[in-house]
Amino acid sequence: MYRTNVIALCVFMCQIAFSGGSSFRMAPLFTDSMVVQQRSTVPVWGKGTPGARVVIHASWNAEASATVTPEGRWSTAIATPRAGGPFEMRVQTDDTTLTLKNVLAGEVWLCSGQSNMEMPLQGWPPDTILSSQDEIDHSTYSSIRLFTVNHAYSTVPEEACAGRWTGCSPGTTPLFSAAAYFFGRNLSQVLKVPIGLIHASWGGTKVESWISSDTLARLAQFDSVLRKIRIMEDSMKVLESWLGKFPVIEMSRRDPHTRWQDLGLDDAECASPAFNDSSWRTMHLPTYWETTAVGDFDGVVWFRKRIAIPPAWAHRNLVLELGPVDDIDITYVNGREVGSHESEGAWNAARVYTVPQEILDTTSISIAVRVIDYGGGGGIYGPAKLMRIHPEGQDESIALAGDWKYLPVADYRLDRLYVFGWRGQRFFERPSLPFDFSGYSPTALFNGMIAPLAPFSLAGVIWYQGESNAGAPLLYRTLFPLMIGSWRSAFHSAALPFHYVQIAPYEYGPATQSAYLREAQFLALSVKNTAMAVTLDVGSARTIHPPNKQEVGRRLALIALAKTYGKKIVSSGPLYRSMKIVGDRIELSFGDVAGGLVLTQSERGNGFQVAGEDRVFRNADVLVARSRLIVSSPLVKRPVAVRYAFGNTSQATLYNSGGLPSSSFRTDDWAP
Repeated sequence: MYRTNVIALCVFMCQIAFSGGSSFRMAPLFTDSMVVQQRSTVPVWGKGTPGARVVIHASWNAEASATVTPEGRWSTAIATPRAGGPFEMRVQTDDTTLTLKNVLAGEVWLCSGQSNMEMPLQGWPPDTILSSQDEIDHSTYSSIRLFTVNHAYSTVPEEACAGRWTGCSPGTTPLFSAAAYFFGRNLSQVLKVPIGLIHASWGGTKVESWISSDTLARLAQFDSVLRKIRIMEDSMKVLESWLGKFPVIEMSRRDPHTRWQDLGLDDAECASPAFNDSSWRTMHLPTYWETTAVGDFDGVVWFRKRIAIPPAWAHRNLVLELGPVDDIDITYVNGREVGSHESEGAWNAARVYTVPQEILDTTSISIAVRVIDYGGGGGIYGPAKLMRIHPEGQDESIALAGDWKYLPVADYRLDRLYVFGWRGQRFFERPSLPFDFSGYSPTALFNGMIAPLAPFSLAGVIWYQGESNAGAPLLYRTLFPLMIGSWRSAFHSAALPFHYVQIAPYEYGPATQSAYLREAQFLALSVKNTAMAVTLDVGSARTIHPPNKQEVGRRLALIALAKTYGKKIVSSGPLYRSMKIVGDRIELSFGDVAGGLVLTQSERGNGFQVAGEDRVFRNADVLVARSRLIVSSPLVKRPVAVRYAFGNTSQATLYNSGGLPSSSFRTDDWAP
């Protein structure tokens, strides 16, 4: 049976109407409007009555059959034609006939990662996509099909997930991955074949969340957490039973553009200035509530605070500032809504709301904020100085940081809201788990979002992740190749093309040296049939979500066109190969130089540094000699090492004649 415990729950959404009472099911990817990998033998699988015969007839003149096993599973494979369509697939069993319509044969790519892959075409204000609205308006491509896997995590590999195939149009692209869309659009324009894009991403996640348990078990440092995951089954059943007492809102059934609005949580009283919150618990804001007694919780929490204002303020418009809220808020003053951010992606937007003077009838103000967190950290979390209230146009202010009353009123898990309401403070009766398990836990997303897709036939994978592992780059050297291997094993393809994006410049702060993570990604090129898109010239020190996803998608497409489809094009920037010390200089050799190396200057210089045996790096002079660089410094008479663009916010200066940038690199192996 498909698992139904609350942690492992994965809503099955085949979007197919079955005859009454039938137990027959197909895997989630097999629906109307799907894309099958052309000229391939495509696995087809599902569930059914043990012993039943399953027969598949495809309108491209192919057939396949299977018998349902005693465990209720069936699988087979069917040969697919060259690119084209639309086709139909008729699937028959003893008591069920269903027809998949509008099926295309083409190139199918799995697109995955953390927030830079998840970031939708409409952006996450204030983080935007370049020319977003124009791109959306011109996003009608009848031969591109989109499938987004809903967020899901599990302690075991799942057989089903939530998602559906849709066409590519202004009605569907705003919420689809921007990087994946631009990648697919470039492929479609060059290859002139249907493109299927399966998008499975989760922002803020580490690579270990995307690795199978069997693979991660090879590393001793994960023994403890994997053991905890295996023994928490009974606790999950208790929690599931408790949550089952409450009303449920199925978020996956709501309009994705307005899904967090008008939820009906039986909590309107919490906004009222007359509401008695004396029994509520206290939280010191600003903070992420994960650091408090609330713990690792996604859901809805009310915050309330009452303050006194000077009498002179009561006849003026005020400005209420809360700083950023993760993720969604509606804010009330004296029971009246003064502002909100109810769209996804606003987790880092400062909340600044005008409080009109007509609702300030006394010098006592009641502030109520309903916060919804749908993943990762949650709460009112910015610097304390950003929480204040003051008259419009005036600097004098009252600080709002400090103790606030709070109450959780709904639990959000796997696209479901379990509604407690405000009565009885039921959240604090919630059964606890032995440890926090979520989409950010090791193996969780492989189990919930990748395993249900396997072993579907793919042309390849594109991947954009690494920012969340930047604090442990040496471990990433091991984990990332392991992840690639675990996916290739799951999809039964030892050489499955795996093309990925190197993380862009960003000011992580002094505690994180992200150049070492970029180095780990560079070293992963030693894994066969991989390639890397460099973004040293695309990022921004001010945002971890660079807006130019067009170029990210273009560079990924260049790689796929060259490496997977054999096009004779430049697809990589220069890649450092070797060094040679010649007197007081170091000569560097590169591959993928196209017609030669091109060195530019940024506002910080050429990006190269050289060090002697004292290991002190100094800015270097660089001469270009076609496919080589000659690096020196008058301050380093006996050089031993060179580094290029080896900082958090370093910008690209080294390109090849094809206009693609080199990865950052170093020639030393000194410890970070």
